[in-house]
Amino acid sequence: MKFLIDQIFLIGIAVLSGGALLWPVLTQRGKKASPQEVTLLINRTKAAIVDIRDAAAYANGHLPEAKHIPAGELANRTGELDKFKNRTIVVVCQQGARAFGAAKTLEKAGYENVVVLEGGQAAWETAGLPLAK
Repeated sequence: MKFLIDQIFLIGIAVLSGGALLWPVLTQRGKKASPQEVTLLINRTKAAIVDIRDAAAYANGHLPEAKHIPAGELANRTGELDKFKNRTIVVVCQQGARAFGAAKTLEKAGYENVVVLEGGQAAWETAGLPLAK
């Protein structure tokens, strides 16, 4: 017990840093799918793809038939996706982290079936799946 009292500062730092590491994992809400699962969604349910990366990244390569709407413009341009309201929408960013915010924006706009590509464009490329330019 004396050890815990003497080292309370170090223990506090360890707990705080552990919490900081877990925070991103605990705060990610929403559906996510691996590149293979997204491929099945595209092939079986005709899922729509929304790429939220910047124009330069999109021009370097993107998922086939992906609609490009940068993350900063998504809230104002959700109307462009109205024809996909009854289909699954897959949101893609570079690493998969920013897409959760975009998915939340789409859900607030009334899109019920929104999925995030887990690992983003990088995971898609790592899996060796096709890109369009």
